[in-house]
Amino acid sequence: MSELEWKKVLDAGELEEGRVKTVTCGQRSLCMTKHEGKTAALDNRCPHQGGPLGEGSIENGLLRCPWHGWDFHPTTGKAPGFDDGVEALPVEEREDGVYVGLAPDVPHVRTVSDLMVETLVNWGLDTVFGMVGHSNLGFADALRRAEERGDLRFVGIRHEGAAAFAASAYGKLTGRPAGCFTIAGPGATNLLTGLYDAKVDRAPVLALTGQVEAQVLGPGAFQELDLAAAFLDVAAWSQTVHPGSKHAELANLAMKHALLDRDVAHLVLPDDVQTLPAPEGAQAGSPAGRVGDQGITPAAASVDAALRRLRAAKRPTIVIGHGARFDMPAVIALAEQLNAPVLTTFKGKGLIPDDHPLACGVLGRSGTSIASWFMNEADLLIVLGASFSNHTGITAKLPTIQVDFDRKALGKFHPVDVPVWGEIAATVAALTGGLPDSPVATDPRAEVAERWAIWRAEKERRTHDDRGHGVNSAAVFAALTRQAPHDAVIAVDVGNHAYSFGRYFECKQQAVLMSGYLGSIGFGYPAAIGASCAAPDRKAIAVTGDGGFAQYLAEVTTAVQYGLDITHVLLDNGELGKISKEQRAGEFEVWKTSLTNPDFAAFAESCGAKAFRVTSADQLDDALAQALAVEGPAMVHVLTDAELI
Repeated sequence: MSELEWKKVLDAGELEEGRVKTVTCGQRSLCMTKHEGKTAALDNRCPHQGGPLGEGSIENGLLRCPWHGWDFHPTTGKAPGFDDGVEALPVEEREDGVYVGLAPDVPHVRTVSDLMVETLVNWGLDTVFGMVGHSNLGFADALRRAEERGDLRFVGIRHEGAAAFAASAYGKLTGRPAGCFTIAGPGATNLLTGLYDAKVDRAPVLALTGQVEAQVLGPGAFQELDLAAAFLDVAAWSQTVHPGSKHAELANLAMKHALLDRDVAHLVLPDDVQTLPAPEGAQAGSPAGRVGDQGITPAAASVDAALRRLRAAKRPTIVIGHGARFDMPAVIALAEQLNAPVLTTFKGKGLIPDDHPLACGVLGRSGTSIASWFMNEADLLIVLGASFSNHTGITAKLPTIQVDFDRKALGKFHPVDVPVWGEIAATVAALTGGLPDSPVATDPRAEVAERWAIWRAEKERRTHDDRGHGVNSAAVFAALTRQAPHDAVIAVDVGNHAYSFGRYFECKQQAVLMSGYLGSIGFGYPAAIGASCAAPDRKAIAVTGDGGFAQYLAEVTTAVQYGLDITHVLLDNGELGKISKEQRAGEFEVWKTSLTNPDFAAFAESCGAKAFRVTSADQLDDALAQALAVEGPAMVHVLTDAELI
């Protein structure tokens, strides 16, 4: 008895005769009872299916489990008519309250989950977004220990869809996978939209989903879904972890597929497997010796074919997509060597500063007349890391050199003259080395400056438009151009505001994140959470409309809880303006696009964020400056005109 640790669990007189109550001592949950004047402490877990006895009741002298009605003596824990039952712990009733004698905590035994988490950390996993729940508790405990060691950070979100979007944004910004973590069933399925966003935009993500216990898998247990089948299309690699699996190797393969495929990898974690002891002496995995040099050097014949085109071109023009984001110093050097204007896709916005003398802004529906002008004037296109989507509108009528690490992306929509398979940095280095020191092409810098002057004059005129129905978008993004930190990360949601951002905002060194190929509304604010975690030393700016933000507005509390440095620019026009526009364009009646919104600024304040409400253009700069000066979550709620976009 002397080895017991006595802990106070109730005040004197707290528990009435005939009542039960759940208490927690350290990590142990107890059912406290009072029957016939005696206070007792029983293990809180019914041996049938783990029902919480402390939520039961004493009926006819027996403690009844609230789940299935199993009975136990309230003070001894014995089951009537049987030799078994639940453990009864020693109790002392003292003057100041009730004490329970507990055996010292048993040292933690390293589990399969610990082994897998250690492996994931060795591969560089440092951030996990998710929600802890009943079918992932064992793995969650391993994540908790890793966080306590300082190996990773866990961000608890309010909706699993936000976790997937945050992880997608993290991958887009860094090129490294973050994790998104859920329970079985609905928690797992809530990930799918965000995971598809990552998949189609080639962002590495690791999905970690709980699952029902292996022993009940198959017949249709509560929240049981065939997650391997559900994730079959979205995940490049998906595996269920079994008791006899090579657990560290599965974690190795998950990270390897996410990184090398630039895609979604998925681990299904049955509840009972998560807490199995790891084999004695089992070593965590790592990338050592598992990943080769990822620089794909293009074939000499491809380089020679490209160089022949480049040496003859008088007006070569470079088009860069999101795939070039980690290679821009080399790309800009190539542009300067060629005297080539540089256009970007919408997803590539900001990869070259708009004040660079060769930068021409965004091409396509979300872009500027500058970019389209120079594409039309080109005699050769050099397309780097772009997908040729119809949204971008890269012409098929000009001679084209296309460079991509993915062979399937080359000539995907139409034949190109010189398809080059290679990493962009390695390919650009090969091209740069084969070009003459002096450019052959005409210097376009004066023409670029002239086209910018024309467009800036038009933008300035639009900033003064006012129909009396709210602030125009040109004014919003002119002010944001003036106020945004040059190194901010800007997460842009889907909607008319995104088109306006593409046209009007002028980038310096800001990184821009968006839901590109999927175009999923709701991306913006969760993506800003992912960006803030990926780059905590940079201001994260979320640019959203009211429709998209409302889908994940509870995540403001996540930003507040973790002190994330996010400034939210919310364009509130009271409708799904993009859909209204499309209905008009299709000659349909505008129908079901109006929205009933709260006072978003007041909502943000109620969550603990700072908020500033803007009703006229002359308030924009001051509100943005104040919000951006906040070290933590802030909102600029702008009431905008749905038609002045």
